[in-house]
Amino acid sequence: MNEKKKKVECEDMVKVVCPDCAAEFDIPDDVMVGEIVSCPDCGLDLEVENVEGSTVEIQKIAIEKEDWGE
Repeated sequence: MNEKKKKVECEDMVKVVCPDCAAEFDIPDDVMVGEIVSCPDCGLDLEVENVEGSTVEIQKIAIEKEDWGE
């Protein structure tokens, strides 16, 4: 039986560093401002703040606690 292998093209990636655990990981270079990415090591959710060429700035997402009228 003759099976054809699909050629998978890799997207261009940009390396970023998690501000919490300092893990270095890749995100697609077509990421958009406001998009949420997660650190694969510690699971921290990060928001893309700025994209300029091959430079991507990320920051921790500020989670606001709910006010239940207390």
